[in-house]
Amino acid sequence: MRILLAQNALYYPAYGGGDRSNRLLLEALAARGHLCRAVARIARFGAEGHAQYLHDLAARAVSPLHSEGGRVVFRRAGVEAHVVTHHPNLRAYVAAQIAAFDPDVILTSTDDPAQVLLEAALRSGVRTVYLARATLALPFGPDCAFPTATKTEVLRRADAVVGVSRYVADYIRKWSGIPAVHLPISLLDPPPYPELGRFENEFVTLVNPCAVKGISIFLELADRLPQVRFAGVPTWGTTQADRAALARRANITLLDPVDNVDDILRRTRVLLVPSLWAEARSRIVVEAMLRGVPAIASNIGGIPEAKLGVDYLLPVRPIEKYQTRLDEQMVPLADLPPQDVGPWQTALERLLSDHAHYDELSRVSRQAALAEAAGLSVKPFEDLLNGGAGLSPRGASAPLPAREARRGQMDHLSPDRRKLLTLRLRRISGAEYVAAVALRLFCFPHAGGGAAAFNAWAEQLSRSVAVVPMRTPRRNSMAELVAALCESIQPYLDEPFAFFGHSMGAVVAFELARLLRRRNLPAPRMLVASGARAPQFRRGHLPPPEPSEAEFVETLRRLQGTPPEVLDNPNLMQLILPALREDAAIYRHYIYTEEPPLDCPIRAYGGAEDPNVTCAHLEAWAEQTTGTFAARVFPGGHFYLQTYRQDFLAALAQDLTA
Repeated sequence: MRILLAQNALYYPAYGGGDRSNRLLLEALAARGHLCRAVARIARFGAEGHAQYLHDLAARAVSPLHSEGGRVVFRRAGVEAHVVTHHPNLRAYVAAQIAAFDPDVILTSTDDPAQVLLEAALRSGVRTVYLARATLALPFGPDCAFPTATKTEVLRRADAVVGVSRYVADYIRKWSGIPAVHLPISLLDPPPYPELGRFENEFVTLVNPCAVKGISIFLELADRLPQVRFAGVPTWGTTQADRAALARRANITLLDPVDNVDDILRRTRVLLVPSLWAEARSRIVVEAMLRGVPAIASNIGGIPEAKLGVDYLLPVRPIEKYQTRLDEQMVPLADLPPQDVGPWQTALERLLSDHAHYDELSRVSRQAALAEAAGLSVKPFEDLLNGGAGLSPRGASAPLPAREARRGQMDHLSPDRRKLLTLRLRRISGAEYVAAVALRLFCFPHAGGGAAAFNAWAEQLSRSVAVVPMRTPRRNSMAELVAALCESIQPYLDEPFAFFGHSMGAVVAFELARLLRRRNLPAPRMLVASGARAPQFRRGHLPPPEPSEAEFVETLRRLQGTPPEVLDNPNLMQLILPALREDAAIYRHYIYTEEPPLDCPIRAYGGAEDPNVTCAHLEAWAEQTTGTFAARVFPGGHFYLQTYRQDFLAALAQDLTA
């Protein structure tokens, strides 16, 4: 069987439990003779990240097969891994790999909460299995951060949903009705497992100290027990503020994350897992117990399953609400309830003072975990992939024998004709549901402009287009402005959307599209840049001096976007000039930085008599996309879209619905 893992996270080396579990699952399938490929990414795209990644692989004696074109390809444990380092559009790369590898099954998981890769898998027509490793990242139920009916429906189209624990599978069935199954998908490294738990070990350890993992309990324990040595191992959730809080405590040591968990556990006396969110299962608990390291953990979510009936499950007040914002690590910001640290202090003090009790808990923990490890196997999951219970065929896919026959029938077709035929089949099957969904058109105004610039647009556009005027919040730079806009629109990217920006708004829309790509969020279906030079004309830009008020007003008069009666009214001008000058200052200091072109189509609009934006300036937008491009020139000047509104809106409607 050909199996493709599409992972919106690190693959190897990886420090998160879910990421390592995905890798071990794929390696176990490869060991059973399946042809396996993984597509993953590094944490930060770019040349520096690419170089660091090559260094990390070399340190682990991994020699890449390829390391050009913004990707690194290598083989490890029978799996061919494609790690994207430069190409910010991971979805496009995954789609290309699906076409090239022609898998029988695609695996995606909750490391992709925006469903970027899940949607690419579903659109391919290949059977897709979703690995649910965190209820926080699911789009429904009380544990999730960002509930959305649209993403729930997308997940419903997967051929199978597999929960990492009984808790997760039950949660999915209860809150979505999706018939999830629980199978062992959190496999362990092969034995032997050294016995590392020692009463004399150095640290009381928390891996991934952050808000959702209970850093507040960890810090309070460190404050109450200053004679005890604690250790924090920052990974995917730890923010700079978390690091600073840890560094302020003299009895807390920061340890670097490692590939081999033994390097952490051999220094750990007691493992703390005071999670405040509903952990799916907690891999680190089982790994610690397997090595005889006692674990004190929260009694929530799937953690009791990970504890295997062994003592020291303690109460916490779990997180009940998340804000509609993400922190710097792209983790939803939680409203943290106050905690009673008393039971945690009592349990920890007993383990640190009672040698006999410690040794007995170490023995019982290791015994239970060894029995668990002995019973783990990839075979139940392999049986599911082979058509076992829980894997139901989707409208656009077929059981494996039928797929093999269809593949043979299509061998004589060219790649383009295969793609066209697949698209037609999906439309017939009803899988191409996007066309029935309204397109959200986020509209970004010119400098100093507001929502009124887009009044009455909806009446002349298709009913399938929802016009969403955007206000540009006051900020000091283009980067700050775009970041603020990104936070405001992120909850509304669950439907197809496009960007329209006029003048300064065109550059804002362009930079926002690039920021969405850097954050691996959904991309616009189209970017319409109006009345603006292509951004690369600001490459190496030296901002000119700030104009005097008279010069600024004269520029406004020349562009013809502000009525003369306003320009000639000193009282009105005093009201609008501050906002105009603030926006103009942001654009005046904007400097273009190099990034790969966008994948979305771009349309560039302009006025034939615009004094500042020529046809050549519009045509240059073509350099910013790998998709389709077209330029339209209308009668009129810089604000042609006001003076020739009918023609402009007719063209816009045509482009958006083509």
